[in-house]
Amino acid sequence: MQAYGQPPEAGQANAERQLAPETTAARQAAMAVLARASIEELHDGLVRAECSLACEDLRAPEVGLIMARGRISGTGRPFNIGEVTVSRAAVRLACGTTGFAYLLGRDPEKARLAAVADAHWQKHEKQAAVETHLLAPIRARIAAEKQKQREQVAATQVNFFTMVRGDD
Repeated sequence: MQAYGQPPEAGQANAERQLAPETTAARQAAMAVLARASIEELHDGLVRAECSLACEDLRAPEVGLIMARGRISGTGRPFNIGEVTVSRAAVRLACGTTGFAYLLGRDPEKARLAAVADAHWQKHEKQAAVETHLLAPIRARIAAEKQKQREQVAATQVNFFTMVRGDD
């Protein structure tokens, strides 16, 4: 068995371990959606997608702090904003696929479920089911929340205008 952080088996080529750029972008988008999901959405979606929740913990779910950095106007020199709480997990499915998750907040079980979902998303035979039964409903909820927020903001918008008075 391979320890966490150790290189993969000697026979595995680098090309097999690296994802294509378009796959990497799609995985990042999927992980961003998983980070915004509730623990119930993750669990129910994995069950609907018929994904096994059984896995080996490579890195047990844990909570810690990271330093958040920012830039003035997005282009200035970086500075430390402060520390934020994160939960992280790394899992390996029985087939050998590994999944990872880093989430804001203190919810190690949510991080574990997100890591399991990430691992299943990487499996070609499960990717469509994960997209359909897990990610699509979460994306729909996020879109509905954004639309509701836009409507609330639009309802309070004030349009200022000037009227030209006649020559006095």
